[in-house]
Amino acid sequence: MILSSLELWLVTAAILAVGVVMLVAWKRRQERAVDAFSSQIQYLISQGGASGRIALSTEPGALGKLGGTVNKLLEDLELRGAQLQDREHLFQRLVETVHDAVLVHRKVILFANARFLALLGMKAADVVGRPLTEFVAPEYVELVENNLQRRLEGESAAERYEIELMDPQGQVTRVELSSTVIDSSGEPALLLTALEMMPGAIREVVSQKPRAMATLDAMGESVITVDAEGRIDYINHSAELLLGQQLAQVLGKTFPEVATLLDENDRRSLGDPVHKALTTSGQLVAGRRALLVPANAAAERFVEISVAPLKFEGKDISGLVLVLHDTSELRGLTRQMTYQASHDALTGLVNRREFERRLQEATDSALSSDVGHALCYLDLDHFKVVNDTCGHTAGDNMLREIASLIKDAVRDSDTVGRIGGDEFALLLVGCPLEKARQIADNVVRSVDDFRFVWKDKIFNVGVSIGLVEIGRDSGTIEDIMNAADSACYVAKKQGGLHVHVYSAREEASARHSGEIHWLLKLQGALRDNKFELYFQPIVHARAGGVSGPALEVFVRLASENGQPAAPPAEFIRAAERYRLMPHVDRWVVQAVFAALGRGGLKLPPGRSVAINIAGQTLGDTEFLEFVVDCFDHTGASPTDICFEVTESSVVASLDHAQRFIGVLHGMGCEFALDNFGSGLSSFSTLKTLPMDYLKIDGSFIKNLAGDSVNQAMVAAMIELSRSLNFRVVAEHVEDQWALDTVTGMGIDFVQGFVVGRPQPLSMVPSA
Repeated sequence: MILSSLELWLVTAAILAVGVVMLVAWKRRQERAVDAFSSQIQYLISQGGASGRIALSTEPGALGKLGGTVNKLLEDLELRGAQLQDREHLFQRLVETVHDAVLVHRKVILFANARFLALLGMKAADVVGRPLTEFVAPEYVELVENNLQRRLEGESAAERYEIELMDPQGQVTRVELSSTVIDSSGEPALLLTALEMMPGAIREVVSQKPRAMATLDAMGESVITVDAEGRIDYINHSAELLLGQQLAQVLGKTFPEVATLLDENDRRSLGDPVHKALTTSGQLVAGRRALLVPANAAAERFVEISVAPLKFEGKDISGLVLVLHDTSELRGLTRQMTYQASHDALTGLVNRREFERRLQEATDSALSSDVGHALCYLDLDHFKVVNDTCGHTAGDNMLREIASLIKDAVRDSDTVGRIGGDEFALLLVGCPLEKARQIADNVVRSVDDFRFVWKDKIFNVGVSIGLVEIGRDSGTIEDIMNAADSACYVAKKQGGLHVHVYSAREEASARHSGEIHWLLKLQGALRDNKFELYFQPIVHARAGGVSGPALEVFVRLASENGQPAAPPAEFIRAAERYRLMPHVDRWVVQAVFAALGRGGLKLPPGRSVAINIAGQTLGDTEFLEFVVDCFDHTGASPTDICFEVTESSVVASLDHAQRFIGVLHGMGCEFALDNFGSGLSSFSTLKTLPMDYLKIDGSFIKNLAGDSVNQAMVAAMIELSRSLNFRVVAEHVEDQWALDTVTGMGIDFVQGFVVGRPQPLSMVPSA
């Protein structure tokens, strides 16, 4: 049958229509297949574990499933006769549906989805055709190169590893890179997934709000969230460090299972803050200080904790947020400052201020209860001998050792304090008198058995203890301290190594007899010439010096009947108390002038001998005439004498001092201002006096090499003296470091143990 042209056209159109319908149906089947496979892949990706990470990261086989799915899709498309271009297009559509960063790589990047491009901040045209290593931080290039090559060649290599990607601006993103082999265009290629590395969090938040989690992770505060049942569902990185536990270890646990909060003072449990907040409808708990004790024995930390409710759109509480602020460093600094303010820097014992505060507390408690306490006042024997013969460094070491010895001899509940140079005190809280006496006896025995060794010398150190009971009728802390001091005085007069319990009547009698004893002793020494002269050399700090003081003389009380001589400070204090210093100074002047006149004391040419003049003596109107007479009768030359006076003594008797200094300076004597720096407020008056030398107070020279403040003050004193044409003497220079320091600062003269120790004047070398 022959068809007309119209019929032929109709048939042809029908065939074309059927073909189009079949083609459309085939395309739709392809798209449905892609959508189905995409759904499968997205399902695999969405199946994160409890940690909230996607399955590609937590399940090593998941990426293999994705690769297998891709390969199966490509095989199906090939069996159905799809063109290569169609298959590649469909594959790319498939990869674009994945939420994670995905790329296909052979020698170079063949394809990268939008998520991967976003990580790099670049467009597809800038990425495709370039190797992945161009977008990797330099230190990871070799790792990535080797892994990609081995995976493509079918060799054993890691399927997952961490690297850092770098965008054009140099910003770094850390990712976990996973790979599986797929078929692409008939050749093997790698399907790579890059997972941004961030702490595990709540599943919904990880996939939806990575920026929020990263923000929380960057916070310095420790953040913990719990659900409505009080179980932990998230902690940030700071909280992980604070607790010493990872998120995976604490998820689903209650707060008490993870850590305990204790009172920072008595370590009493503060309970569960989460339970308290939930049972009070999420009432805010803010700024509570506590000691955090992690359950896994991690380091304890001081924290301030705040708890706030979580509510969404006005609904009921869905959980809580705990914010823990680590205050350990601040608390440590505060405690250190408090410790330094209340403790003696040398021995580590409480200082006098803190000891008196605790004594006040004990005294107050004794007034309101029947509990008794005790106070012991300790005075070391022979400490000044160590200081005078070996220097202050040795004395400091001895004090540290004695302090440790005393602490070991008392109870842990007792307070040991250093309240003076070589004076200590014990506060025995809740201690009956008999027990206190036993403790004091233990201290005496411990100190008596102690031997202090310094270089080639060994010293015996004793202690005398005064003991006083603290009760309702004890009076003020000043009364108690005075009573203990008085009892210690009696113990010392009994020969040392004694504990004496305070008795008001006995103490008054003992003090009176002791004062009479000193008065008689000093009067006898003056009458019978029982004093001795010692000297200490003074040397030029710089080469070429030919004038100035060569030595300083000191007065000592002679020993009697084989007994050790009285410590200088003790008899000088007694002489000042009984106004006998003018008589002592007369004895010294007479003895020194006589030695010079008869040639018993010879000085180098241009050098002089320094003699201290006490404040009482400077105020004596007859002393000037006495000195002038001594020059006349002994034959000593005024140019051989340098008198040393202190700032305080000059200011106290300014008129007498001006006349004394003016007359003798005019005769040829020199004058040195002693202990300079301890009373700078008076210098406006002293600058009008004809002084020749300034002797810098020894407190500024001690530890000078390591004390920048003292160095600055000494430098200022030197500059001041130069402007007034005074020469400077540094005393108490006791070691080589101090000597090198003062020499480098321009000091003119040096005096101290590093130069020479005090010796009897009979041993002074010939000029």
